[in-house]
Parts: sequence; C-alpha cells; structure tokens
Amino acid sequence: MNKILLKQISILSVIAGIILALLTLIPFVGQIAFIILMSVVSVFVIVLLAKLDLIDIMEIRESVILGAIIGFISFMAFAAVYLPAVSLIGKFFNPEYLYGIALVLNVGSFGVIFMLTVFVAILSATVNAFSAFITFYVLEFLKTLEKNDNDKFKL
Repeated sequence: MNKILLKQISILSVIAGIILALLTLIPFVGQIAFIILMSVVSVFVIVLLAKLDLIDIMEIRESVILGAIIGFISFMAFAAVYLPAVSLIGKFFNPEYLYGIALVLNVGSFGVIFMLTVFVAILSATVNAFSAFITFYVLEFLKTLEKNDNDKFKL
C-alpha cells in the first residue's frame, strides 16, 4: 500500500475525528455526529479522495483495510478531543446530557478508559470497513456505467 496515501488518509481521518468531536459536544447534533463517526466517516474520506483523484479503484481487500484504518484513527482522534472536553465541561458545569460520560471519566481509571476507547475504536473500524467496502463497490459500479455510456456514444 502507498505510504503517501496512508499519510493523507491518516491526516483526513484525524481532521474528521476532531471535527466530529467538537460537533458531538453540541446537545442535539451530538447523536447524529457520533453515528456518522461510528458508521460512515470512511465514506466521506474515500469519496473526497476519489473526487480529488488521489485514490483509484482498488481491490476489495484494500478498500476494507482503508475503511478500517479510517474508522480506527478517526475514533482515536475523536476520543483524544472529546473525552478531555467532556471532563472539563463536567467539572465546571453540570450538563445533564453529559452526566454519564463525565461520571465515568471522574470515577474510572486511565487504563479502563483507554481500554474502553480502544475497543470502541475497533468497533468503529469494523463498521467503517464495511462502509468502505460498499463505497468502493458503488464507485466501481458507477465507473462501469460511465464507461459503458462512453462506449455507446463512440459507435
């Protein structure tokens, strides 16, 4: 796999994780942002890279690996921003919608919180791997349709 492509995907995943962490702090937008993070963040990154012609249609195995990498890195970046922000908000304010997370952060040890974060990141990687697989399948299908349309007009 191309190292430059992995660096680009890692940077875009970190940026997506940070943006979604900040959006998750907003009360009504937070649930939607978290669902996007857990399930379709790889779709946005792959489509962006495909539109910029930085990524080409690859094998199915590579698409699944890229989706898993995007999901894992974006969730770890999300946790690195979101958990300290919730802890600070929980210390100074008493928001009801963050009560459970703030309580776990105050009571739990670093090891337990880190282990829980890694396990949820692995879950995000699994779901995003499937989303990336579907995305590459759809992109390949659309390119095939476009190619067939171009061949039809050449006759």
